[in-house]
Order: sequence, then structure tokens, then C-alpha cells
Amino acid sequence: MINQVYRLVNPRHFEVHYKDESLSSPLVAVRPTYFSICAADQRYYTGKRNKEVLSKKLPMALIHEAVGEVVHDPTGHYKVGTHVALIPDDPTEENPVIEENYLRSTRFHSSSCDGFMQDYVFMKPNRLVSLFDGLDLEMASFTELMSVSMHAIRQFKRRALYPASTLGVWGDGNLGFITCLFLKNLFPEAKVYLFSKHNDKAEHFSFVDRIYYIDHVPDDLTVDHAFECVGGYGSESAFEQIIDHIEPMGTIMALGVSEYPVALNTRMLLEKGLSMIGCSRSGRVDFVNTIHFLEEHPHVQEYLKTLVGSVQTIHEISDISKIFEHDLMTSWGKTVVKWQI
Repeated sequence: MINQVYRLVNPRHFEVHYKDESLSSPLVAVRPTYFSICAADQRYYTGKRNKEVLSKKLPMALIHEAVGEVVHDPTGHYKVGTHVALIPDDPTEENPVIEENYLRSTRFHSSSCDGFMQDYVFMKPNRLVSLFDGLDLEMASFTELMSVSMHAIRQFKRRALYPASTLGVWGDGNLGFITCLFLKNLFPEAKVYLFSKHNDKAEHFSFVDRIYYIDHVPDDLTVDHAFECVGGYGSESAFEQIIDHIEPMGTIMALGVSEYPVALNTRMLLEKGLSMIGCSRSGRVDFVNTIHFLEEHPHVQEYLKTLVGSVQTIHEISDISKIFEHDLMTSWGKTVVKWQI
């Protein structure tokens, strides 16, 4: 069959490309139903990656946060009509130590290969995770982002040197919101503190134990462990503050992505014996854990629904740029896209 792929060919310019796909291949055909736009997609759309990167990667279909509906499965793993989350990692090898999202050979949809902005996507069966009945699909569209938090928390559980009584999260955006929410439910005995820059965003974090604004953090305040969810230009000052306020031998989980080199106070990092662990993306186990977590904690779903900033519908290719521009003006939450092209 001929599949239509909607690729970004230059910043702010999409074109339809045609790709021949075989329905007899050992891949599951999925019709995407809902997308969520990520900051990484926006960096490609607006041309904020450097020219060398853009020249290597474009043209490319964007979007790596998506759910869809199975329309054909020659492998017999899924019934037609099953709603699934799409895993953007596509590993080509296994390693007993290195997880799939850190293998240099792993492809990633909307980074090293076409993303999910296609009429149909063809996925290996293990790159899909079934969704449970009743799960809100608009909210489920950003399961991938939730899985990033879940991955970081799983790594934290494995590698922190001592239990947590206080956990600090720096960053009041979507990733910070999800990380705070998951921590509060997975570590019910611990206090979760948000370190925020924006009053209007912090008011959404009603479930945390305390909110501190980064310009007014008490000198004597400490946390056992920290999660950095800032990224960009702000990550440097976030790390500086974390290192100042974390307890000795604490663990810093670094999740925020920055396109620029970040300076660290290595003297205090060493003096305190801190562990800094980088976390990027997620793997199948994190998707599975996220879906199970949502099913077991229905009240968490209600909080996550507040992250749906708006739901936009794409009927034709000209709508794609309009929705990306709309997302650029959104100050809170995720732009969710209903894919009806």
C-alpha cells in the first residue's frame, strides 16, 4: 500500500511524501489518533537546532508522543481496533547492561527516523503497549512524556544511596508537573517540594507538600534528592541551586535537555559526594509501568487531564503549521492533536 508521510522539509514547511508499505511484513499497522507536541518537535519546526543537524535530519516526519488504533496485525499480537501507545525507541540490539534508550544504535522516531505524523505507522509488536479500557485518549497522547518521568524514577530507585524523606523537583513545566505527581504517589511517606520560577504555573501543583520560588529559597533548606526538569538556559542556575541545597551523598536526577554547554560547581559536587545521573527518553518497561500506574491510580489521571491545554484537529496539511504556531503561544499544558487528515 502507499502510505502518506507528512514531513518537515524546512523550518515551518511541511510536504507530503509517499512511501510503499507491505501489509505482509511482520509489522503492525497502526492509525495514529492523537498526538502531543513536544518541545523537541518545536526545535525542529522553528529551526532552533543548528544548521548541520537540520541538514542531516530533514526532511523528516515529526511527533514522538502518540496513541493510535491497530488496523492490521499479521503477527497476531493485537486485535484490530485495539488502542495502543506508540513507543518511539526502535532498538536494533540487546545489551545486558545498557538499556535500549541509551544504546547508540537505537533509532528514535522524529529524531533519527520519521516520527508518527503519517497516515499509518508500521511498528514491531513490542513497540506498542495496549491501553486499558476507559483511559482518556487525549491525556494518553503524552504517555511518552509520562514514561520519561517513570524512567527517571525507576533509575532513582535503583541508584540512590539512601531512602528519601524529602524530594525536590526543579522545574514548573509539563515534565516537572508529571514528575512531582508521580513522586508524590510512588513515595507517599516522602515530602515533595517544587522549586518554581512562575507563580501562574506553580498554582497547578496543588498536590505537592511545599512550593518554593527559586528567588526566595531559605538558606537552611535541604532536600535528600533532587530531580532537575528545567533544561535550556535555566538548567545551569537550577543545578547551582540544587548543589547548594541537597544533602551530602544525595542523588541528582538530570532530565532537562539543553542545547548549550552547562557549567557545574564541581567543587561542591565533589565535596558533598553527590551522584548525578542523566536520564534521557525511556524504554518499553517504562511505558508498561506507566500504563499500569495510571490504571492503579485513577485519581492521578484526573490531575494529568489538567495538562491538556488544548485539543486541536488536523484535517489537512495546512493545519499542521497552524497548530505548531498555536503551540508556541501556549504557556501551560500540552497541545493535543486529533489526527483526522
